[in-house]
Amino acid sequence: MNFITVPFNWLLMTLYNFVQNYGLAVILFALIVKIILLPFQMKSKHSMMRTASIAPQLQELQKKYADNKQKYQEEATKLYREEGIKPMSGCLWNLIPLPILIALYGVIRQPLKHAMGMSAERITELTDKLVSMGAYTIPEKADPYAEVKLANIISENFEKIKDAFPEVLDINYNFLGINLGQKPEFKFWQWDYSDPKVYLPLLGMLLIPILSAVLSWLQSYITSKTTPNTGGNDQAAAQMKSMAFMMPLFSLYIGFSMPAALGVYWIAQYVFGIIQEVILNKYYGKKIAAEEAIRKERWRIKEEILEEKRQETERLRAEGKLQANANTSKKKLQAQERNKEEQRKAAKLKEEMRQKRIEMGLPPEEEKPESQVGNRRYARGRAYVADRYTNPETAAERTRLAAEASEGAASIDETVPDATDLIDSAAEITETAEVEVPEIEAPEPPAESTASDPWEAPASPDPWEGDKSDKN
Repeated sequence: MNFITVPFNWLLMTLYNFVQNYGLAVILFALIVKIILLPFQMKSKHSMMRTASIAPQLQELQKKYADNKQKYQEEATKLYREEGIKPMSGCLWNLIPLPILIALYGVIRQPLKHAMGMSAERITELTDKLVSMGAYTIPEKADPYAEVKLANIISENFEKIKDAFPEVLDINYNFLGINLGQKPEFKFWQWDYSDPKVYLPLLGMLLIPILSAVLSWLQSYITSKTTPNTGGNDQAAAQMKSMAFMMPLFSLYIGFSMPAALGVYWIAQYVFGIIQEVILNKYYGKKIAAEEAIRKERWRIKEEILEEKRQETERLRAEGKLQANANTSKKKLQAQERNKEEQRKAAKLKEEMRQKRIEMGLPPEEEKPESQVGNRRYARGRAYVADRYTNPETAAERTRLAAEASEGAASIDETVPDATDLIDSAAEITETAEVEVPEIEAPEPPAESTASDPWEAPASPDPWEGDKSDKN
């Protein structure tokens, strides 16, 4: 841990020597750390906002594959790959401040070891000296913050011991009347309220952990408001919710269990974090809006291309110009013929059903939801809207209406035979099928000449044919 605490101790003591105020040095330390981590925080924020920008597509996939989690994960991973997004990368950078906090905790908790560079034997000699002076009493139980108390005593008796211990430093933990080397006391009902000089510093220390917890919650609240829900990314959403709940409690725990200096650092981190959050949201908001416009245009062009291919296929089929691909295997051709025969039977059965409905006084065609495939009314999802990408302005409202209309309705349309699934499936195939080029008939070969070819070898005589001259 020393390789981490050494640079942090150097920075903290350099700032303290510069400003001669321990609390202000801790605040400047937090600012410098925030500036150093700014590139990583920017990358994290950009990743989180990009992930949130594809939330509508993730929600559509979630509705479409509500009953097939594995397929949803495959499609969501494919979407992330196409957009160049790593959903978990935005959360990993948020864990960087924790090692820094641990290192700073070591620096503040052991000022004699880190700030003054004293060995364990030298600290024992100093302790004995302060005990002999009557300035310090060794506690019965080991105190993890004994060095902080010794540093306070050294500051109060600096002139008396600096000659015997020239390596000691005069570190004044006083900040706004609060001793940052002490831990806040939670039992405020036991304080002596007769002297303001006694209870006001204690009240100030009590407010430090409370203020750090409030600022932690405020930063999480601002982040959740400026970064929309990531839709289908359940893992990232759950992690964000847990962090919003745990971080205020963690800040409260740190404030009451550690010296007040760490609480001041925590407060400064949250204040700078809130300012950073507001600035980065404005900065990346414009970039995300431009990327979203490009994404919508790309989806629109893709839908137009698919629609043009479908219409061209339908036109060629109507004109009878679609020819079988010469490279298509015999097995596939046979399957296509079987499909055509089943489609004809299904169409005939459908027409019979239509006539029966007319005879029964019912409408010829029953109104079907857009998600129906064959007799399965909600095969594509109960909230399916066909043109959700081409008309995104009204897609959300029509999705909600479709979901309400399908609530409690039967999922099987008993008036439609199962065979019609083939028709709808074939229609879906034609939407993405490539346009097949009509087969060009090969030109007829020229008529064979009756003249003998001088270069053609004479025909071999028939070995079974006898000599005609012998018969004569």
